[in-house]
Amino acid sequence: MPRIIATVVFSLLAIPALAQSCSAPAASFEVASFESEIRRILAERIDRERRGVGIVVGVITPEGRRVISHGGFAHGDPRHLDGDTVFEIGSVGKVFTALLLADMVQRSEVALDDPIATYLPPDVKVPQQAGRAITLIDLATHTSALPRMPWNFAPRDPANPYADYSVEQLYGFLSGHTLTRDIGVHYAYSNLGYGLLGNLLQRRAGADYETLVKSRISVPLGLNSTVVTLPASLLAKAAIGHNELLQPVPNWDDTTLAGAGALRSSVNDMLTFLAAHLALAKSPLGSAMGAMLTVRRPTGTRELDIALGWHVSTQQGREFVWHNGGTGGYSSFVGFCPQSGVGIVVLANSEIGVDDIAVHLVDPSRPLDKPRREGKDLATDPSPFEGYVGRYRLAGNSIVTVSREGNHLFLEAAGQPRVEAFAQNKERGVFKVADAQIKFERDAWGRVTGLILQQRGRDLPAMRIE
Repeated sequence: MPRIIATVVFSLLAIPALAQSCSAPAASFEVASFESEIRRILAERIDRERRGVGIVVGVITPEGRRVISHGGFAHGDPRHLDGDTVFEIGSVGKVFTALLLADMVQRSEVALDDPIATYLPPDVKVPQQAGRAITLIDLATHTSALPRMPWNFAPRDPANPYADYSVEQLYGFLSGHTLTRDIGVHYAYSNLGYGLLGNLLQRRAGADYETLVKSRISVPLGLNSTVVTLPASLLAKAAIGHNELLQPVPNWDDTTLAGAGALRSSVNDMLTFLAAHLALAKSPLGSAMGAMLTVRRPTGTRELDIALGWHVSTQQGREFVWHNGGTGGYSSFVGFCPQSGVGIVVLANSEIGVDDIAVHLVDPSRPLDKPRREGKDLATDPSPFEGYVGRYRLAGNSIVTVSREGNHLFLEAAGQPRVEAFAQNKERGVFKVADAQIKFERDAWGRVTGLILQQRGRDLPAMRIE
């Protein structure tokens, strides 16, 4: 569901259509130069590198908006993508959940520091740590001390992993879980946390998640394609998802953890969403959107804070606000510069990430990702090891050291012997070590910011400390 990226540095200085920094007023579109550059990038990604099926890019400034697309709904499908094509947006949906929270705070229906137990059935035991209770703001800022995913998450169908996870399982997890770190202190990205937040808000409002999004956000903003369940009117506009081998895959269904990323949307809807955030259009949600960026907590990564839902990267007083996402068949990126009124949306119908495209458009000095080199032996090609060497902190302050000797990568936990890690997927940073799997996390610039140790059905995140 999510693709975690960390710090984002930006300038908006080179592409003619976006030739402004985030601290300056946006320039008018130079349409020909803008469209030519975007079309070149998309054509190279899809037609030459074969790293996508279809991609739609949208950009908004105070002067207007532009939508550029390339590719199609699926291989052999004659339909062309456009600004109204519908995609799964994955974890970008967390921003909608956070906006629901901010709106409910504005209406005095909830408070950010309310303990989550307030909105749960009385028989659900909520874990605490050092006498402190988890609050709504802890969930919304990924500082709840809850894990990335619940340990009782065991999908029957890996191709549709969230479909069978029940509310009973969610509440059972909460009642049986023991926290291993302090609440409200450490940032640790959690799908579980946002899924739970969505559940709490819908309980408080007395409506299911989709109804809540529709009534509080989609209808007021005129987002006609932002839904959880595709109605008949949108089925023909829904792009077909593809895995990293560009094979068609089923869509994901999610009810219990819908707040973590069950929404579908289009580039046109997301540009309208950004227009409201940038105050380029009047919105009844303006106060709530402003409040989202007011509340911030540190992430432990330099120049990166977490607001309500949004990540906020700051450099030299300039801010870039963003979130990205991914499901089994789609990838997404949405971001904006509050000072200049510039926003960008990139949606694709394959799980191959589009973060690098979005970031390159924001800062053209940042290169696009290179395609994987075919024919290389994963065991001998040193490229998977670039940037992984360092020290990583697990929950409880346990340190994992990653080292390299020639073409061999090793992991060593404190007090344990060093073991070799074998690459399983170099492009996605996935390695096998003993009875576990290691997945390295990179930011939008390609820098390794952490790892996730996946073992015995549990995900243990570790943040890079050096």
